Formats: sequence, structure tokens, C-alpha cells
Amino acid sequence: MSTVTKKELVDRIAEQLGVKRVIVKRVTQQFLDEIIAELGRGNRLEFRDFGVFECKQRAARVAQNPKTMERVPVPSKRTVKFKVGRLMKLKLQEIAKAHAAARAAGDGQAVTASAVPVAAPAKA
Repeated sequence: MSTVTKKELVDRIAEQLGVKRVIVKRVTQQFLDEIIAELGRGNRLEFRDFGVFECKQRAARVAQNPKTMERVPVPSKRTVKFKVGRLMKLKLQEIAKAHAAARAAGDGQAVTASAVPVAAPAKA
């Protein structure tokens, strides 16, 4: 498993769409800025079949320093919760199954997301 950076995603999208990298970078950054702004306002963001982002308030609590065993108060704070959408969940399960099958076959080949078909969304 490796880390994919925003730059790598921007480069990949620009190449696939045949669009200048700087334009894709600006659109991507604006999209991320809008997500941050909406979450900052306490709004819930729903991307159908991808997932839902929402702000949650964590309650204040008392923790314990494991080294000194001293009790330490932890203040309440806002955090972001992400719930995986239906299609993403299916895709991730299919990739996991493909990885398990590849390991069982012992071929050692890595399975990419593009190698796993995605089920078409059901009509509601």
C-alpha cells in the first residue's frame, strides 16, 4: 500500500482528460477548499455513492497519561466523520476479494482498482 498525493492525482486527471495540469490543480484545490468551508460551517456534505462528510462534536473527557498515570482533562472538540457510500464500499470489497484471490494463487501480482469491475448503480 502506498500514499497517493494530490499532485499525483492532479497529474493523472490532467493526463486522462487532456487538460492543462494547472487548471486541474485549481479546480481540485477549489473543490477541497469548498469542502473545508462547508464543514467549517457545520454543514453535512453528501456525495451520492461515494460517502458523507459531517462534523461531530466530541464530548470533553478525562484521559490518563500512561507513563505517569496522571489524569488529564481533554476538552471537547469538533472533528470530521466520513461514512463510506454504497458504491465505494462495493468497490473496496471487490478489490479486497481480488487481492485475497491473488494471494491464494500465489502469483504475488498486485491488483489495481481499475482491474476490478464496478457494479452499475441500481435504479431507485
